[in-house]
Amino acid sequence: MNKLQPRLASSDVEILDRQVCHRRFLKVDLLTLKHRRHEGGWIGPMERELLVKDQAVGVLLYDPERDEIVMVRQFRVGVMDDKSSPWLLELVAGMVDKDESHETVACRESEEEANLKPRDLIKISDYYNSPGTSNERVILFCGRVDASEAGGVFGLDDEFEDIEVVTLSCEQAAAGLSDGSIDNAMSIIAIQWLLLNKSQLQQRWLGEAG
Repeated sequence: MNKLQPRLASSDVEILDRQVCHRRFLKVDLLTLKHRRHEGGWIGPMERELLVKDQAVGVLLYDPERDEIVMVRQFRVGVMDDKSSPWLLELVAGMVDKDESHETVACRESEEEANLKPRDLIKISDYYNSPGTSNERVILFCGRVDASEAGGVFGLDDEFEDIEVVTLSCEQAAAGLSDGSIDNAMSIIAIQWLLLNKSQLQQRWLGEAG
């Protein structure tokens, strides 16, 4: 038996009722459901609120020649109660519009938020961001950029974006993970991936350039 694969599946969940609770910046549905137990039988009915979100794409912008990454800093309402600052250091990221490829989103958001167009996109991973309350799935890429061109403040006025572009050495990014100054899941996952795969990535990209 493959212990990585669950014995239960989506067919073992029965949605008894689904109501729209909220439709503004956030979308929330109220579900009444039941599901099978691991040892047989059913559990429920129960009510669960679901935050309904489109897929999201994040991009770690990396310059292999300078060994630097480009990140962005912007206001996040979910961190307003943080005693330090609600302006987080993050990856370039955005939501997937209908019929848009993940790669298209990665390039579009990089240009909108950092004024950079990444090349040679490599998929890092995809994962559910907060499956206890939301259906949001995040797709992460690493893209090659020239970090010497990075800097400034960008974003779309009609989306109330005010985004500062920040360039860090890999050592600074690693220190940010250690001291907690980089403390959001998307950035932590991507930077840890880079630290584990940097030698192979540099060989791949710089070898091609040479």
